[in-house]
Amino acid sequence: MLEAVQLNKSFGSYNALVDMNFTVQPSEVLCLLGANGAGKSTTLNLFLNFMSPTSGAALIGGVDTRREPALTRSQLMYLPEQMNLYNNFTAIENLEYLAALAGITINRAAVTAALERVGLQAGAHNQRLINYSKGMRQKVGIALAILKNAKALLLDEPTSGLDPSATREFIEVINALRASGTAVLMVTHDFYCALSLADNIYIMQKGETKARLNTQNLTLPQLEAAYFQAII
Repeated sequence: MLEAVQLNKSFGSYNALVDMNFTVQPSEVLCLLGANGAGKSTTLNLFLNFMSPTSGAALIGGVDTRREPALTRSQLMYLPEQMNLYNNFTAIENLEYLAALAGITINRAAVTAALERVGLQAGAHNQRLINYSKGMRQKVGIALAILKNAKALLLDEPTSGLDPSATREFIEVINALRASGTAVLMVTHDFYCALSLADNIYIMQKGETKARLNTQNLTLPQLEAAYFQAII
């Protein structure tokens, strides 16, 4: 569903991303793990077509994002670190408005079902988002992905600022979403979240992929050891 093919991005003499290659199949989660400046967000921006690669291609469903930006974006849902939603709207009003902007035909029952699916309590559906926590806002964003029938989900530091309980809830929601066939590309510096969600982890530093790990039978201490060994 998602594919990076010899993806490079340079800003003058600075190489933000160097020869990135990966595929993310439906129901698969790939995590890009690294510190700030590792090239993680640059990778997301290339898939979102917020910038153009210096060379190589970012493909969504086999289609180059540069050649068919509207088509490729229609298959994506992007959750930034801070979800930009309307504070004075309720969860239901946000979803109905954003769906209309995206040209998605929905009804109130579908909106309610999506919010229930992501675990947002019924009593919060008609509350204004000014009173929402970050975890609750994320659930609204993921509900929009469900309504959009997004084939791929891009996550940028999704657990930053979440407490342990909210992090666990987030992991459960994403696992349920990927079970329905969604491909997930996540960037993070959170070892626990990466190990809990990802099928494969790419360790990045200064735009380069330093190691590729499969998470099957991988423990948290092993991941931490592999990370620090890779970036030395």
